[in-house]
Amino acid sequence: MSVPTIHELDIEGLESGKIHRLALALVENGMGESVRIPVMVAKGRRPGPVAGITAAVHGNEVNGIRTIHRVFRDFDVDRLRGTVVAVPVVNVMGFLLHQRRTDDGADLNHLFPGAPTGREALVYAGRFFDGVVRQFDLLLDLHTASFGRVNCLYVRADMRDERVARMAYLQRPQIVVHNPPADGTLRGAAEDAGICAITVEIGNPGRFQRDIVKRAAVGLRAVLADWKIMPKRAVKLGKPPIICESSQWTYADRGGLLDVRTSLAEHIGEGQVYATIRDVFGQETASYRAPFDAVVIGHSVDPVGATGARIAHLGRIASDSTEFVPQDLIN
Repeated sequence: MSVPTIHELDIEGLESGKIHRLALALVENGMGESVRIPVMVAKGRRPGPVAGITAAVHGNEVNGIRTIHRVFRDFDVDRLRGTVVAVPVVNVMGFLLHQRRTDDGADLNHLFPGAPTGREALVYAGRFFDGVVRQFDLLLDLHTASFGRVNCLYVRADMRDERVARMAYLQRPQIVVHNPPADGTLRGAAEDAGICAITVEIGNPGRFQRDIVKRAAVGLRAVLADWKIMPKRAVKLGKPPIICESSQWTYADRGGLLDVRTSLAEHIGEGQVYATIRDVFGQETASYRAPFDAVVIGHSVDPVGATGARIAHLGRIASDSTEFVPQDLIN
């Protein structure tokens, strides 16, 4: 990278009224060379909150990278209040290998807040969290579906926290899922540290999807404007999101050729057939019915599925969305 290498992110020490592009050294590889993560810092001339935007915690989730680029392209730092810190690629090892996990096979998004010692990925997660994330007041963590699956634009958030609920709703995704974080996720560790955080799922892995990236960037700007970090813009936000009180994946109980018959964000009724499995001779061996009235958040697109293969991610629509949405945002 033709940018300065730093060993500590000192936001206070950075010049105001400027966008900084830096390479933060976190760990060393087997050659003793620094593994550096890209960091973009837009620091306003006026004091205010520190907003964090992270992408590619899973190395193949690239839509978030392009979303960050779009947001930073439009920044006027002279009108910025506070600081926006973006990390386009958190999982540098996985990104370079075109894979979801780190080079030692770890799922980085189950290791936060990390640790000072231990396996490489655990130390990497710890140094990133302690050195970067703990400086945030709010976090927007950008993801996509995994290999072999597709997602709509949706948000996972703990909607019991009104500040977090505002962020989720203003992001204006197709779907918002009430989902208290767990399992060592970056969002969960951030919330445990007192940082308002949401996860934004932006479509599919391993590709740039222009339309969904554009919509996600509009949502990020709306959240930053609500925190008074950047000025509000007159934009058409689109339809209010569908609010789900919970969600669950469904799984195949036998192997074969999987055919999911639904579209993203489609409503399916309880008992409706939404997927089938056929054997290699073309005979149908199983069909799957919706366990409840649901909206399709994501689903598998890999037709070859063994027993236990994921089928679809189904959201249970909230009977009263006002329970989860701040009153002043309902229109």
